[in-house]
Amino acid sequence: MNIINLLKKFILPTGLAIGTIVYLLFSKVTFLQPIGDIVGPFLVSLLPIVIFIMLYITFCKIQITDLRPRPWHFILQAIRILLSAILILFITNTTDTTTKLILEGAFICVICPTAAAAPVITEKLGGSIASLTIYTILANIVTSIIIPLFFPLVEKSAEISFFTAFILILKRITFVLIVPLCLALLTRKFLPKIAACIKEMKNIAFYLWGFNLSIIMGLTIKNILSINVSGTVLACLLLLPLFISISLFAIGKMVGYKYGDSISAGQALGQKNTVVGIWLTITFLNPMASIAPCAYVVWQNLINAWQLWYKQKYGYLRW
Repeated sequence: MNIINLLKKFILPTGLAIGTIVYLLFSKVTFLQPIGDIVGPFLVSLLPIVIFIMLYITFCKIQITDLRPRPWHFILQAIRILLSAILILFITNTTDTTTKLILEGAFICVICPTAAAAPVITEKLGGSIASLTIYTILANIVTSIIIPLFFPLVEKSAEISFFTAFILILKRITFVLIVPLCLALLTRKFLPKIAACIKEMKNIAFYLWGFNLSIIMGLTIKNILSINVSGTVLACLLLLPLFISISLFAIGKMVGYKYGDSISAGQALGQKNTVVGIWLTITFLNPMASIAPCAYVVWQNLINAWQLWYKQKYGYLRW
């Protein structure tokens, strides 16, 4: 029982560890590979479904009147765009291919939109689910606009139109974010008893995120192991996202603190949809740079795990 309680207490590191171990077992052990080839794609296909369910559960706890833009939403978007533009400036002014690769990795970590699952962690930390939900929708819309503007500057061959980028991002957020939000609000209005029962389901959404995280970690390890780069470049692409994630969480918290919403703002800028980031990098940029958003998966969830531990131990977050 103590082991089970320990796993529950550290669900995020547990998800990272399980995802890594399971992927390595079913990809490297010969007699397990056929099973991994079948089960792996099936588990990946479950990702949006599980996110849908856990966000529906989480969104049943918010009021429609709370869904309004806040000043920090626009400030953080401006910061994200500014940081991305600065990185593009460095990228376009370097002739060294290795430096350019590392900077591309940093760029994709910064420009990535907020993770759809961020409200789940925000709720556990005591932040505003509604505030972060509005920010996440705004972040994805902004991302669909700036991608066709910025990507051709990073890679000349990255031909992506505004319409294409908008549709790609819209398709990804509609099912996992907008639809569960609408269904949750309708449930609260027309089926209040069901909504009340769902609100009593404590930690279910969080445990579902732990399950999803193990799948995402498996994908992360797969991407890292499939890309061949030198040791120095690999170290930079693995460690630079640590600095970026700490910086983004800190900037978000500092901005949000001025508006009494530091927890939500920190998660808004720091917790990234790295699956989208990996896909965008492989599709439009240098595929080797996808190691950076892969590493970001680990660092952001270790930061979240530390925040959850701190909140559980002291009953509050200092920021």
